[in-house]
Amino acid sequence: MISTRGRYALRVMIDIAENSNGNFIPLNEIAERQGISEKYLESILVILTRGNLLLGMRGKGGGYKLIRDPKDYTLGTILRLTEGSLSPVACLKEGAEPCIKSPACRTLPVWKGLNDAINTYLDGITLAELLKPKASSSEYCI
Repeated sequence: MISTRGRYALRVMIDIAENSNGNFIPLNEIAERQGISEKYLESILVILTRGNLLLGMRGKGGGYKLIRDPKDYTLGTILRLTEGSLSPVACLKEGAEPCIKSPACRTLPVWKGLNDAINTYLDGITLAELLKPKASSSEYCI
C-alpha cells in the first residue's frame, strides 16, 4: 500500500510542475493548494530534495522547483524514493538477503511477476503525463 507520504509526494511534484514557470514555489503556497500541513510537507520536500528531484532555496524568493523537465520524472522513481520499496514481499526488496526457501518457493514467481508489473507500470508513467488536462465530460472522444 502506498502511504500518504508517497501520494502527497506525487501531488507536490505535480503542483510544482504546474505552478513554477521556472521560479521557486514557496512551501506555504504548495501546502495551501494541496491541503497538507507545512510541517508534513517539509518532511516530504526534504526527501525529494535529497533525492535530487527538486532544488530547494531558502530565504526571500526561495522555495522549490523541479531540477529536470516533467517528462524526465517517472512515478516509479518518485514513489521508490518516498516509499523505500514498491516490492510486494520482503524477499524481493533491493538488497534483501536471499531467502533460503526461494529454490522451492512455489509462490515466488507470482511475487516476481507482480513486482515486475508494478515497477513497469509506474516507470511507464511520467510526471508530464499527469499534467495533461483531462477531457471535460462535455467533450466527445472516440
